[in-house]
Amino acid sequence: MAEISIRFWGILVICLCWAAMAEEEYKKYKDPKQPINVRIKDLMSRMTLEEKIGQMTQIDRTVASGQVINKYLLGSVLSGGGSVPAPNASAETWIDMVNGFQVGALTTRLGIPIMYGIDALHGHNAVYNATIFPHNIGLGATRQVDPELVKRIGAATALEVRATGIHYTFAPCIAVCRDPRWGRCYESYSEDHKIVQAMTEIISGLQGEIPTNSRKGVPFLGGQNKITACAKHYLGDGGTTDGINENNTVISRQGLLSIHMPAYLNAIVKGVSTVMISYSSWNGLKMHANHELITGYLKNKLRFRGFVISDWQGLDRITSPPHANYTYSVLTGIHAGIDMVMIPFNYTEFIDTLTYLVNKNFVPMTRIDDAVRRILRVKLTAGLFEHPYADYSFVNELGSQAHRELAREAVRKTLVLLKNGKSDDQPLLPLPKKARKILVAGTHADDLGNQCGGWTITWQGLSGNNNTIGTTILKGIKKTVDPTTEVVYNENPTPNFVKSGKFSYAIVVVGEPPYSETFGDSLNLTLPEPGPSIITNVCGSVKCVVVLITGRPVVIQQYVPVMDALVAAWLPGTEGRGVADVLFGDYGFVGKLSRTWFKTVDQLPMNVGDRHYDPLFPFGFGLTTKPTKAQ
Repeated sequence: MAEISIRFWGILVICLCWAAMAEEEYKKYKDPKQPINVRIKDLMSRMTLEEKIGQMTQIDRTVASGQVINKYLLGSVLSGGGSVPAPNASAETWIDMVNGFQVGALTTRLGIPIMYGIDALHGHNAVYNATIFPHNIGLGATRQVDPELVKRIGAATALEVRATGIHYTFAPCIAVCRDPRWGRCYESYSEDHKIVQAMTEIISGLQGEIPTNSRKGVPFLGGQNKITACAKHYLGDGGTTDGINENNTVISRQGLLSIHMPAYLNAIVKGVSTVMISYSSWNGLKMHANHELITGYLKNKLRFRGFVISDWQGLDRITSPPHANYTYSVLTGIHAGIDMVMIPFNYTEFIDTLTYLVNKNFVPMTRIDDAVRRILRVKLTAGLFEHPYADYSFVNELGSQAHRELAREAVRKTLVLLKNGKSDDQPLLPLPKKARKILVAGTHADDLGNQCGGWTITWQGLSGNNNTIGTTILKGIKKTVDPTTEVVYNENPTPNFVKSGKFSYAIVVVGEPPYSETFGDSLNLTLPEPGPSIITNVCGSVKCVVVLITGRPVVIQQYVPVMDALVAAWLPGTEGRGVADVLFGDYGFVGKLSRTWFKTVDQLPMNVGDRHYDPLFPFGFGLTTKPTKAQ
């Protein structure tokens, strides 16, 4: 009897212990059935200052490890431009890296998962074998033909990013580029805010379609095949004086709000989860220091409830020179309303500085709590607490044939036909597929890196055909013409070569080298040599179509008379066969300029609606052709 009693009480004690453990282990913030605000409140009530500041800290993968994330309680990791786990890394390698970082986060006291961010700007462009879509300047030319195209591109990009275990892209760029001398103009859809507003539909592709009854300003994510998006760069980045990157935008408040703000309204309505601040200034005040526009307008007036993130070393650049007074920069940037800081390297300095400022009452806890509340809201909305680890289920989406076909379709629709024949009644395009012999020339005809442009594999981009997988324009031409047509490729032929070649016609593909950001700033916008020489040598001797591969309009007025046809192909990406599809008439030209094509740089800045508007090709211009066969 005594033995039975002891056994009974032993079992009872064990049961009570299990019940106590179950009660102790239950945490509202880990319960997906609880409302998000309840989960946030519960989690924040448990967090120390150290844990809160850790959530506000984003570091580059080159200084990250599971141990570092665990020790400093960090909230986010990113890949800066070209920062990859290994050259030509597979999707599985990326996943293993991200999951390794996640282990460090989940083994902290509270187990708050990290968000991993990357610049997936025109496809998952940092990753080998990803589908590279046309840059935004080209997509702006498609708005009249297929307004849903960017949404489909966003959805495909989301799948390819998920294929590598990444949750978050620093895209889209919704800058309104008002001066093509800016080195980031190709990241802008248009000089016209209405087109940029329409292109925010890409957010619905990246994040999913927000339900119609959703509260305005609340972040949204539509499932584990979607990724968190980021509208950037707030505000006025495309309006700087002379197009100088990170410079000063001199404009009235009315002008700023009427030109540069509207697309942010659309992005917020679509549930964009994060907003990145611009390096640039507005009338002399750095945007990273602008409390009135970040907190007063974006957070309070527009009621944006996602988080605000700095740009790369954005706090450092509040002072000139950068990092001259880091304590001041941290105080100013956090006070302005920045929630997550892209450090990206010296994270201990940031953590120590912000901790000091809070402990000395320079930064109130209410400001820290606002930042952390927003970060947690985005993480909970993204389902990171329920699905912190990536698996290999999406790896086959990377560079899939379906996505490459979509990119090829996008290329076709971005092409803008600027000239077709030396007279209206003698069009050159579409070209006949069957010809005795044709010449393909130019620096960009057989160069995948050139046709993809900047922000491809590396930050600045790379010329050449060994950096990723795709189809050059030359290869596209060879696959499109009749098997009996002889295709001769000579990158830089002499006039004698052209004259003696007895070519039926020539295709000249020239343009700008890859670049990004400040490295692309140009005060002259000239077409670099040998491009002009190739145009002159070829088009002076045979009927020719010139295909321009550029991130913006460039100076071409003096060369247009010698050309028989001229096509703006922008930066088409990996699927160069889309160019051949239209040149040879399988599809018609449909693109319309989303930018004014100037005559000389002395006219700049010149935008549609300006009083003195005298372009070479006006905004909205684009000749059309009919397909030569039924589709």
